[in-house]
Amino acid sequence: MINDKICKKVKLERTKKGLSQEELAFRAGVNKNTIWKIETGQVSPTIQTLEKIAQALELDFATLIDVSKVDL
Repeated sequence: MINDKICKKVKLERTKKGLSQEELAFRAGVNKNTIWKIETGQVSPTIQTLEKIAQALELDFATLIDVSKVDL
């Protein structure tokens, strides 16, 4: 359940910034398919990948993984 919320939070933050999956992937240094798989809940992101995504979104890591206000 928490993984589902983190996946949803990645998508929410990406869309808030107006980024495509491709642009986020480029900024984070990961494959576009990785972002898609994370956002659709097909994979559980590693801490390292989440750190890269947080940096690419210009967020603190703690902000990215704070899912207290994310509803499924």
